Amino acid sequence: MIEVAGLTKQYRSGKGIFDITLSVARGEVLGYLGPNGAGKTTTIRHLLGFIRPDRGDCTIGGLDCWRHAARIQESLGYLPEETAFFPDMTGTQFLDFMQEMRRERDDSRRFTLIDRFELETSGKIRRMSKGMRQKLAIVAAFMHDPEAYVLDEPTAGLDPLMQNTFVELILEERERGKTILMSSHRFEEIERTCDRAGIIREGRIAAVEDVRSLKTSQRRSYIITVGSRADVDVLRSSGLEIGSVSQNHVEVFISGDYEPLIRALADCDQILGLDVGAQSLEQIFMQYYGRKEREAGKR
Repeated sequence: MIEVAGLTKQYRSGKGIFDITLSVARGEVLGYLGPNGAGKTTTIRHLLGFIRPDRGDCTIGGLDCWRHAARIQESLGYLPEETAFFPDMTGTQFLDFMQEMRRERDDSRRFTLIDRFELETSGKIRRMSKGMRQKLAIVAAFMHDPEAYVLDEPTAGLDPLMQNTFVELILEERERGKTILMSSHRFEEIERTCDRAGIIREGRIAAVEDVRSLKTSQRRSYIITVGSRADVDVLRSSGLEIGSVSQNHVEVFISGDYEPLIRALADCDQILGLDVGAQSLEQIFMQYYGRKEREAGKR
């Protein structure tokens, strides 16, 4: 449904995106992740036809994003990182305007979304809070029930309750077979909603991985609570990879083989607790980056 092949755009500063290649199948949610300035928004602007690439191309639904930008934008669900509103319009007037631009007549989904996100549409946009403007942008992007969505930092400005409401909406759209490319800094969103994650760094794709296999293939973190400082020393000298140590709590990282951990625990006098440490996708990606850099340094 969404195809990007060899997409390259270099600016005078030398920054940009280079040979970006990725795809999003029908019914798939792809998370697009990377640090600020990595090239996420530049890629998305190409998908909307706002920028002409130096090389490569991208398509949505088989239509070229540069040559057929107007046709794509009529049906695409697009949520920019910052939406440009008409500040003197009310929320209702803005949604009416968007609906007329798309030549949509059915407004039932629009009102369902307004209720779901507790959006107040009667006031002027310039008086709305950032969170209320973001909810207005979400309703505008989803109300015409498109087959594909391109979402750039979609929950920026939302409170935790509305962030959760948005995640539920994405999960429902995935179940309905919709195609979604979503840029996000919130790794919890990616873990909960996405089938795969594309990682971009310094304008280049570092990896495109299945989210579940990415997590399960990486090292796991365990927090071990021991009975004495002597037991802390036993764990420190065990050869295990040790993370943080706080009083009698020791963080241990395990990759694949659990036998060394079992032996180290058996050597301790008293084990008071063993908890699985939370490891976010952010930590996994940082490990991935570090491994790639070490591998590159050896070549």
